[in-house]
Amino acid sequence: MTKIDDMIREALKGADRDVLGQTEELGYFALGLSQFRGKLGWVTWVIIVSQIILFGVGVWCLIEMFQAVETLSAIQWGIGGAVALLASLQLKLSLMPQMQADRIIRELRRIELLLVSNRS
Repeated sequence: MTKIDDMIREALKGADRDVLGQTEELGYFALGLSQFRGKLGWVTWVIIVSQIILFGVGVWCLIEMFQAVETLSAIQWGIGGAVALLASLQLKLSLMPQMQADRIIRELRRIELLLVSNRS
């Protein structure tokens, strides 16, 4: 927390403090887990399942690469494993912009609630 956050808390009335408490900023893991709910939760599930499958394929390819006897076979397995692992990483990173958008929307809703509660 910063000093400005403390000043805002002190300036708010009792009911406003309740609104502020109900709309607290979520931590990283709580925000990440919230992606699995809501209208687009199914998209997150598809991305994570695809990511897990690609990661498994990548690990399997790399195991095959290290067990390969011939150089050409090792290169083929290694390239396949690297591509699968990179695709897996890219899928997981594709969720970050949505998490940031959700954080911004949550803050805007918080401001809306505070403005509405001040009108009353």
